[in-house]
Amino acid sequence: MKILLVEDDRKAARLLARGFEEEGFLVDVAHSAEEGDERAFVAEYDLIVLDWFLPGKDGLALCRELRERGVQVPILMLTARDALSDRVAGLNTGADDYLTKPFAFEELLARARALLRRSELTRPAVLAVADLTLDPAGQRVMRGTLVLDLTRKEYAILEILMRHAGEVVSRARLAEQVWKDDLIAIDNLIDVHIGNLRRKVDPAGMPALIQTVRGRGFRLVLPAGKDA
Repeated sequence: MKILLVEDDRKAARLLARGFEEEGFLVDVAHSAEEGDERAFVAEYDLIVLDWFLPGKDGLALCRELRERGVQVPILMLTARDALSDRVAGLNTGADDYLTKPFAFEELLARARALLRRSELTRPAVLAVADLTLDPAGQRVMRGTLVLDLTRKEYAILEILMRHAGEVVSRARLAEQVWKDDLIAIDNLIDVHIGNLRRKVDPAGMPALIQTVRGRGFRLVLPAGKDA
């Protein structure tokens, strides 16, 4: 599961991101509404945790714009405002839940998980391509009857490929969604993880599903007769 955290307080953002990562989530952090909007446009997330007070455009405006653009990802709003009118404004703008500061991380985590469980009702519970299945809720991956033991990065790459099965996923998109922007030699890292993932997903004797498209990226091959 992947979370976009939009929080301008860098110390708070680091602590929250670390807490979510320790619970098994992948986290991208944005420090402004503009940066959050850009990340939400180029990447897919399971949940957006959005601070109301941001420099420049505030979280309420970003929430409204995301909903107007058709983004249906659950949004959890964080704010020091605790008046009823503020809570109503946040929810009417499109937020799915509202948590006032200060709060315990355990409550934030519980609310996040509740929103994720609710969103699972509106999306396929299990992704499937040929005999490869990925269960986002349980983070369980199987090839036929074989349970695959994937690292966090391998899982994230495979989930992106499965959600875009039949499409070419560029290296830039994988770098944006799975790795942080400040890493060097990202192409080598991608190649290493794709190689390790391919050995697990495409064992000897089974049809290969992960395809390298030279100069463009990678693709999870659809079964014959399926359209991209």
